[in-house]
Amino acid sequence: MNKNGIMARMLSPLHDLMSQAVDDAVFPGAVLLVDVGGRLIVCEAFGSSTRIPAREAMTVDTVFDLASLTKPLVTAGLALGLVAEGRLALDEPVARHIPTWDGDARSRVTIRHLLTHSSGLPDWRPFYRQVPATDVATVEGKRRVIELAASEALEAEPGVIGRYSDLGFILLGSIIERLMDRPLDRLFTERLALPLGLASTAYAPIGDGAARAWLDGRRVAATETCPWRGRTLRGEVHDENSYAMGGVSGHAGLFGTAEDVRRLTREWMVAARGASTLWPAEPAATFLTRQHGIGSGGWALGWTVPTPPSTSGRHFSPRSFGHLGFTGTSVWADPECDLLVILLSNRVHPTRANQAIAQFRPRLHDAVYESVIGGLSR
Repeated sequence: MNKNGIMARMLSPLHDLMSQAVDDAVFPGAVLLVDVGGRLIVCEAFGSSTRIPAREAMTVDTVFDLASLTKPLVTAGLALGLVAEGRLALDEPVARHIPTWDGDARSRVTIRHLLTHSSGLPDWRPFYRQVPATDVATVEGKRRVIELAASEALEAEPGVIGRYSDLGFILLGSIIERLMDRPLDRLFTERLALPLGLASTAYAPIGDGAARAWLDGRRVAATETCPWRGRTLRGEVHDENSYAMGGVSGHAGLFGTAEDVRRLTREWMVAARGASTLWPAEPAATFLTRQHGIGSGGWALGWTVPTPPSTSGRHFSPRSFGHLGFTGTSVWADPECDLLVILLSNRVHPTRANQAIAQFRPRLHDAVYESVIGGLSR
C-alpha cells in the first residue's frame, strides 16, 4: 500500500466518527483540524454551518464564534506579552488596578489567581440583564458590566478552590485595556494577529461596521436562536454579557477559523521551546505549566490541563494544555508528541440545550491519538 493509502486508512476512523456525530446531532456541523509537528494531518469540514433559515454546508474556512477560547487566545496571550515586558506581574494584587478591592478579602487576589480561576469570584452572573436597553452593546454597557463584575464579593478565599469564572477574565481584560490604553480588539490585532499573519480571526464589535468588515463575504457558523435577542445569531457574539459589552471582552467575543486557531496555539508551543519571535521561552513555559497548590491545580495560566476525567481523553500527557468554548469549540495540545487537535463546531445551533458534545470530545481525542499518533509510530 502506498503512502497515501496508508494515510487514508489511518484517518478513516476520524472521518467516520465526525460524520456519525453529525448524523447523531452532536452538532449540525464542525471542522476538525489535526496538526503533528507543524504538519497538517487533517483539516476537514462536516455537516452544516447553518440550518436556519436555510441549510448551508460547512467549509474548512468557516468562521466560528470561538466563545471562551477568547480567554487563552486573546487575554492570556496579551497577559503573557505584558509579563514578558515587565508591565504586569503574576503575583501583583488586582487591587492595584481595581482600588475598590483594597481593604477586604479581594485585596489578596492576584493576577495569577485570575488566570487560574482561583480568585474566589463566582463563575457567572447575568449582568446583561442589569444593563439598560439603551446601553446594551455600547461603551456604557461595557462599563456597566465591568463595574458589576468588580462589585461582586468573593465566594471563597483566593487560591483555595478552583471555580471557572467568566468574571475573572472580564476583569483581566479590562485591566489589560487600561494598562495599554487601547481596547482588546485593537490589542489583539496589533500584538497577536498581525505578527502571526492571521487574516481570518478577530473580534466582531457590535454596530461597528468598519471593525466588522473583515467578516464580509465569509461563511460564518450560526449559533443559537437567542431568546433574549429574538433572532438566530450569526456573526454576533453568542455570549450575552459580551454582547452587552459591545462584543469585545476578555472572556468571549473572538471569531476565527480552525487554521488561525492552529497558528495561535502552535505559537504557544513554539514559544515554550524558545523558538518564537513573539514571546520569550521562560514566561511562555510558565504560562503552560500546571499551577500546583493553587485552587484545584487543574489550570495552567489561562489554559486548562488534563485532570481526569478530561475532555482531552485518556492519552494526552500531563504536559498537555487546552480549553473549551461554550459554542462547541475546543483546542488541545500535547507538547510531548507535538500534537494539536482543534474542533470547531456550532453545537448550540439552534439551541444550547444540546449537550451531546460533552461525551463526544473525549471520544474524539482518544480516536485522534490512537489513529494519528499510533499510526505514525507504526
